Amino acid sequence: MALCIRVPKETGETARRRLISSGLLSTSFKIRTEEDSVLLPILTDTFGDYDVIDADLEPICREETDYRKIADVPEELREMLPNSFDVIGDIAIMRFPDELVQYAEPIGNALLRTSPSVRAVMADLGVKGDMRIRDVRMIAGSGTSETTHKEFGVTMIVDPGKAYFNPRLSAERMRIASLVKDDEVIIDMFAGVAPFPLVISKHATPSVIYSIDINEDAVKLAERNIKMNKVKNIVAICGDSVEAIKKLPPADRIIMNLPHTAFSFLKDALPNLKKGGTAHMHMITKRSLSRAAAEGLADKMKKEGYEIRVERMAELKTYSPTMSVYVLDIVKE
Repeated sequence: MALCIRVPKETGETARRRLISSGLLSTSFKIRTEEDSVLLPILTDTFGDYDVIDADLEPICREETDYRKIADVPEELREMLPNSFDVIGDIAIMRFPDELVQYAEPIGNALLRTSPSVRAVMADLGVKGDMRIRDVRMIAGSGTSETTHKEFGVTMIVDPGKAYFNPRLSAERMRIASLVKDDEVIIDMFAGVAPFPLVISKHATPSVIYSIDINEDAVKLAERNIKMNKVKNIVAICGDSVEAIKKLPPADRIIMNLPHTAFSFLKDALPNLKKGGTAHMHMITKRSLSRAAAEGLADKMKKEGYEIRVERMAELKTYSPTMSVYVLDIVKE
């Protein structure tokens, strides 16, 4: 039963709006229309000159949208539930603190209940090895780790269990694409499934983009993505980027998305970067030392015989309480 007012049909909409503006319309029950009147559920004992009655109104059932409120975990651990997680296509990937590992399955099931677009939930056990492959384990849902991810008009086949992919870099991919001038030669040294090349090709007109990765699975996925998006100016190359880049024409732009170790490859990239060209290098460093790290990089390259200028340095995401991932736009002078 619900408290409500009976209003003539002809004034029902006016009364409904008055209730809304007063904050007195109940949203827990549906409005019921009768032959010549309307029953409006209310949150008060009186409203104007209308008679307040009890009526059997149909309740409005709302699905919970916050998985943290329904996850079956001890109450003292609820505040430790992750506030954010990666969604790649129809797969959610979550990282758990040690205290929650044993509750991974009920947490995953709660996320499935509150996220209709998610097919499977996987636990992220960390990025491992030189190929940066995520160690993922299915905890809820069905199917494999292969999925289809979309961003900025590009459709990509992604398999986080076989090839590294970071959905949180979508804005950075679009930023780079917006910088590309007509007929540029671009090299992506650690391309994975080719998200940077694909977004660039979609939104700019370079002459060619070389997409290099040492991971055979990543290159196979990149080739599928190139074909699926009907792209003609991306060349997928499987191999060691240090060796592969030596066989390529000088580039106007080099992408170096390998934040743990990209700085160690900069001396290998610079010989193949045109004067005035830009290397977009990702790097992990302490936030308190980020500017010093950029300046130190210029000094190190000078000792290698290369003059560079860090034109831009921006924080991409937090890596730890004291460290972040940065992107440096490095211009060869």
